Amino acid sequence: MTLKCGDTISDMKDITPTEAVFNGLMDVGIDFIVSVPCVNLKDLIPMVDRESSVIHIPVTREEEGVGVCAGAYMGGKKAAILMQNSGLGNSINALSSLNLLYGIPLLMIISHRGIGDETICAQVPMGEMTAPLLDTLGISYYLPSSKADATKAVRIAWIRAVEEKRPVAILLPIPFWSQP
Repeated sequence: MTLKCGDTISDMKDITPTEAVFNGLMDVGIDFIVSVPCVNLKDLIPMVDRESSVIHIPVTREEEGVGVCAGAYMGGKKAAILMQNSGLGNSINALSSLNLLYGIPLLMIISHRGIGDETICAQVPMGEMTAPLLDTLGISYYLPSSKADATKAVRIAWIRAVEEKRPVAILLPIPFWSQP
């Protein structure tokens, strides 16, 4: 089910969290997406891959994705990256010396591991550092708590990224993905 502009929040009850994020991406016209595998993005990545209006490029590292998205933006595309927060550390230099330096917007959809009910202890250090690292970089981020909030946050984040000419992130923790 794809929502159209003007649909009400009550229309969200029949969609998954993944579809809510996807709808937000489509609503703002994102047409170029790179992705790095993550268990929480396992349904979103194939959904993006099947969408004919989107060029989807799987990448092996997050900083590679940041660079590819920058090139796509320079070529007239509306770019986003799908990644896990553990890759934020990998991408700091690319974000700083490319996007932030040259004013390149980027929508970052980030699966936020290592907080709350995280079961893998190795995820916790980066999970706790994600928001402070984004703050240090001056990258705004949104923490939607519901499917309806996620769709809206994607819209708002992209508008902000374009207006401010910089990356903006959406942080989606484990509980987000298991909403009914």
